[in-house]
Amino acid sequence: MFDLRPVGYVLGLLVSVLGATMLLPLGVDLYMQNGHWQSFAEAALITIVIGVFLTLACANAVTRGLTLQQTFLLTTGVWLVLPVFGALPFVFGATEAAYVDAFFEAMSGLTTTGSTVLTGLDQLPEGILLWRGLLQWFGGIGIIVVAMVFLPELRVGGMQIFRSEGFDTFGKILPRATEIASRIWVIYLTLTLCCAAAYATLGMDVFDAIVHAMTTVATGGFANSDASFGAFGPGVEYAAVVFMLLAALPFVRYVQLVAGSARPLWIDSQIRAFFLTVLALVSVMTLWLVLGDAAGGEFALRKALFNTVSIVTGTGYASADYMQWGAFAVVVFFFAGLIGGCAGSTSCSIKVFRYQLLMASISTQVKRLYAPHGIFEPRYQGRPVAEDVLNSVMAFFVLFFVTLGVVAVLLGLTGLDFITAVSGAATALGNIGPGLGPVIGPAGTFAELNDTAKWILSAAMLIGRLELMAVFVLFTAAFWRT
Repeated sequence: MFDLRPVGYVLGLLVSVLGATMLLPLGVDLYMQNGHWQSFAEAALITIVIGVFLTLACANAVTRGLTLQQTFLLTTGVWLVLPVFGALPFVFGATEAAYVDAFFEAMSGLTTTGSTVLTGLDQLPEGILLWRGLLQWFGGIGIIVVAMVFLPELRVGGMQIFRSEGFDTFGKILPRATEIASRIWVIYLTLTLCCAAAYATLGMDVFDAIVHAMTTVATGGFANSDASFGAFGPGVEYAAVVFMLLAALPFVRYVQLVAGSARPLWIDSQIRAFFLTVLALVSVMTLWLVLGDAAGGEFALRKALFNTVSIVTGTGYASADYMQWGAFAVVVFFFAGLIGGCAGSTSCSIKVFRYQLLMASISTQVKRLYAPHGIFEPRYQGRPVAEDVLNSVMAFFVLFFVTLGVVAVLLGLTGLDFITAVSGAATALGNIGPGLGPVIGPAGTFAELNDTAKWILSAAMLIGRLELMAVFVLFTAAFWRT
């Protein structure tokens, strides 16, 4: 049996930090005299005390490295344990949510999914709105570190192809994570401040600008209004598009750019493929709106651009109810959500590089059919792709769609209709945000779903955010024997 104390030590530290961040919305509620600061005080006290006790209990087992099992367990444990405590302000606070709803909201926040069970957002106190934004903001930088440090080392879903980007030294994974986080932190904060400044300049009040900047850069999608971005003007929508796209790019390229090397950013085939995909989808949707007389001119372009980028990046904002745009638009948005942004970004879903590797593999197989004696090998960024990378990618695709089907069936068994079950499974597993249909579509929320469905969706958010295999491996007997 392997030692769990190093995992407990790190989890204790992170839980303590989460509790400390609850003091920020506490201070906001005190300043705004909302009378809800006590709920954050209670939640912070419970979270910090438990976090500190866990850290102290495991402190004597601190080592410089983690074993493979400990790393897998820590990766999943972080996204499982933090929502447990992140839910407390929703239970104690103005929302007085049932724990299942509070956990769903916290899980949606930390995984940057953006699905919500809360209604009447316009009337909620600023402290709760800020807490939702903070959950997504911390979840965003957390998943960047996981994607840049942990997943390549764990060889999850083909992510090992990025190990050459400087993410080696597995035995020192915690110091490496600290180093990467410290470098990313400045870039992440700078993007957030620039986004907030843009929003404030274009008409948002300062508080809304700060919260929406956090959820934009995290590609999370939590908004301060039930109308989401439909409550703001055209300039704000265009600004949001810019920062959603920036957040969906690999953050390692920003690190290299700051270090004085811009070339990797311009030659990255994943970035080019991402922008070409967005351009194609936006063009199709704009043409559809114009030809269908649903909208015209700049309005059609803006609505198609904003909502398409929001879905592709997994942000989940909405500036219009695209369920009213016709069946074709609904189908396009469903599959657009399964694309995702670039690896090493805050975006979610399958990711562009996996589609590139899939097409490279298919192309190679086709060439071998008509030239069986030829020597062909799939390539990515001009380099040959190792067999284990392709196997990981193929396994990811199969596992993703099998899991999607299982989750959809389970949701159907709870009484949900076909559209709600399938789109709910896709939006949770892909960490996209809104689903389809009148219940969980862009104009609805997840509040009407039964408790069982909410637990299933919460589990799907966790599984999808950690690229499936990092979670499923914990349920294999071989993992616990080695």
